[in-house]
Amino acid sequence: MKTIERDLVVLGGGPGGYTAAFRAADLGRSVTLVEKEPVLGGVCLNVGCIPSKTLLHYSEVIEETKEIADLGLHFPPPAIDLEKIRAHKAKVVKGLNDGIASLAKARKVEVIQGVGTLKGAHELLIGDDTAIQFKDLIIATGSRPARIPSIPYDDERVWDSTDALALNEVPKRLAIIGAGIIGLEMASIYHALGSEITIIEMLDSIIPPADKDLKAPLLKAIKGKYQIHLSTKVEEVAASEGELTLKLDNGHTIAADALLVAVGRKPNSDSLNLESAAVAVDRRGFIIVDEQLRTSAQHIFAIGDVTGDPMLAHRASAQAKVAAEAACREKSAFLPLGIPSVAYTRPEIAWVGLTETEAGERGIEYTKGTFPWQASSRAMSALAAVGVTKALFDKKTGRLIGAGICGKNAGELIAEALLALEMGAVSEDIALSIHAHPTLSETFAIAAELALGRATDMLNR
Repeated sequence: MKTIERDLVVLGGGPGGYTAAFRAADLGRSVTLVEKEPVLGGVCLNVGCIPSKTLLHYSEVIEETKEIADLGLHFPPPAIDLEKIRAHKAKVVKGLNDGIASLAKARKVEVIQGVGTLKGAHELLIGDDTAIQFKDLIIATGSRPARIPSIPYDDERVWDSTDALALNEVPKRLAIIGAGIIGLEMASIYHALGSEITIIEMLDSIIPPADKDLKAPLLKAIKGKYQIHLSTKVEEVAASEGELTLKLDNGHTIAADALLVAVGRKPNSDSLNLESAAVAVDRRGFIIVDEQLRTSAQHIFAIGDVTGDPMLAHRASAQAKVAAEAACREKSAFLPLGIPSVAYTRPEIAWVGLTETEAGERGIEYTKGTFPWQASSRAMSALAAVGVTKALFDKKTGRLIGAGICGKNAGELIAEALLALEMGAVSEDIALSIHAHPTLSETFAIAAELALGRATDMLNR
């Protein structure tokens, strides 16, 4: 066993891990980054956010060419070359991998490939042959897909999100367990490529965290395309040579050529031997941290999915900067007023701050402005009239407390609401800011006007 001494060690090379490493290096620390895969970027870059968005662009183009056909612009049916699509996806990922590796080298961040396990409060074992003694440690080990008991995972037709994004084939019939963001994004991709989609969700709604009125346009758009079973559980999955058979508790039986299980993720904390360093976790296995991302061991920090919900790359990156700064004895804290969530479906759904459900649970009285995109000239001209923009304002202070958008490019548009939330904007700040016309962004300003009762583009209620 070789023992080496290092200053600050980051365990995990995903969006949180490499961001923490780079920020700490910029602040003058000598940084060692330990990553189990041969490339940096983690799940998001390699088998998550980036591959999925690359494939979703294909699906968007295919769907748009279908929709515009009725309006006088005709294209032949698409000829799908899976090999070229996979090659493009791989090229995008490799380009970003190479960029991160170059940034690590330029910052003199040492990268060690291997699986790390704690052995005491100041020692990290890497495989069977190396021990790193460290001063500070930032844990950024991420998460992995959750599993359902009794599913035949050894059958190659049963997929998790990584398998689905490999795009090895387009099954004629794809069943998806889980109507969250991952399940619905995969449904968009495979439906556009030709699969018949069936979605089974245990809860009574798609994308459970979002408000129902925000999801209504999406639900309307997909109901005619997919079979959807809400408030339904899968009792059994039987595998035969020809197909998979799903027995549902609502009496239905579904035949499928592939099954995607997308029922959430669980933290990669159970293999770290955290107890040896007195690092506390909650009952779900998430590492408990304070506002500086310190664990119960003051020189050990944790960031990203391993610290809980929401499990989002941009949350991990923001936490990473705080943890790195705190480890460098800078004054820094992770206290965001909002973390945006985005479902890259068609139409997209994005929200930030409090939902109406959350505001009600907290007893916060609010005023609401809701602007349907059927009244937006830009949305109509862009074939994007299925959508809505909503803004919630504290009734006492007038400050924005939450916002949601369902529609084309909602993930981009939500940034204005996020900035308004963080800056403490009131409804007048938004309503009196002159937005370009015609744009989709002006729907947010009109929602603020509606909350004030000053809108001219719609009747005020």
